[in-house]
Amino acid sequence: MAVTIDLSGMDFWAQPYTERDKAFASLRAVGEPVFCPRPDAPGFYALTRYDQVVEASRNPQVFSSEPTSVSLDDPPPAARELMGSMISLDDPRHARLRRIVSRAFTRRMIRKAEDDVARLATDIVDSLVERGPCDFVTEVAMPMPLEIICSMMGIPASVHADVIEATNSLIQAIGDPEFVPPEGKDRGTLLVEQLTYLHALMGDLARHRRERPADDMVTALVTANVDGEALNDRDLGRFFTLLVVAGNETTRNALSHALALFTSHPGQRRLLLADLDQHLPDAVEEVVRHATPVNWMRRNVTRDVDLLGHSYRAGDRVVMFYVSANRDESVFADPYSFDITRSPNPHVGFGAPGPHFCLGAHLARREITVMLRELFTRLPDIHAAADPIRQATSFVNGIKSLPCAF
Repeated sequence: MAVTIDLSGMDFWAQPYTERDKAFASLRAVGEPVFCPRPDAPGFYALTRYDQVVEASRNPQVFSSEPTSVSLDDPPPAARELMGSMISLDDPRHARLRRIVSRAFTRRMIRKAEDDVARLATDIVDSLVERGPCDFVTEVAMPMPLEIICSMMGIPASVHADVIEATNSLIQAIGDPEFVPPEGKDRGTLLVEQLTYLHALMGDLARHRRERPADDMVTALVTANVDGEALNDRDLGRFFTLLVVAGNETTRNALSHALALFTSHPGQRRLLLADLDQHLPDAVEEVVRHATPVNWMRRNVTRDVDLLGHSYRAGDRVVMFYVSANRDESVFADPYSFDITRSPNPHVGFGAPGPHFCLGAHLARREITVMLRELFTRLPDIHAAADPIRQATSFVNGIKSLPCAF
């Protein structure tokens, strides 16, 4: 069945959330995946129900992540070579890289990262108190994930600002139609330039760490060996790009949405503040479900198959809409409400079960939890002072800016 709703167009994603929710509810009610044609590009099947998204995620042999999982269109060859991280790979290559990377996430490394998160949250709120009302995104939500990633990887403090600038340019070049590249450059050129910079930074650091090991993740990654294989410099650059983009987007947007949600739901704020220890863990899960920082991922059908009553053909493209699955009435009672006591809460805000479930979900939860605890303990009346300005993109549920006051 084909639909007239253009899920690939910015007119759809620029709508109020309530209108988007109504559209997805109507698609879920159809009961089978609907085909979304595109005028000048290949169309795709929209997986909008929870069970559809979960089944596709659990069957990577049929629903492939290659050549890309993060764009409706195939990327140009130059960018694909630099962006081909685990998120857009299938087994056995995906499994090999994930095993190597997982070796770097040792208990000691995670404990160190958690200590860094706690210190950074304190520093950020210290600065916030001194500065006063400001843009919550740039001063609070953005620094947390990027500083933690840079610290974990052992990136010198002298280039943190350059990494942040490159990361923001990447995100804007990929998904923000309103972004204007610097004079004399188009989006593709800027994309390749920033990717090349991040790869070169990792390559230099990797060579240095092979000669002089340190207590950081780059050292762990260049020395990790699984079945005789280790990461090469290209793999390391791709992994770093994935971290700084995906890690930044998920945590930054979850934190920004959290402030907006607790501002617009004062009853839920009062409930949270009444007992942070009891309610904060479930509140974090509900923020991630309700906000769904990543709206969708693409998959590519490798062979003819029947799944949940629908027949796919080899070469079909499908898009798993997490933002719709997290509103599925058959799984979540009163799915449009923001309820920090919701339990169970089997959301797919970090992806659905399967080999591509977010490797950094634990760290992201930790960052969100620690920052919200620090904020609401020291500034219990912090609130959004205006409506958020949303990112003009379909891929992430992003917030560009959000004035805060306290």
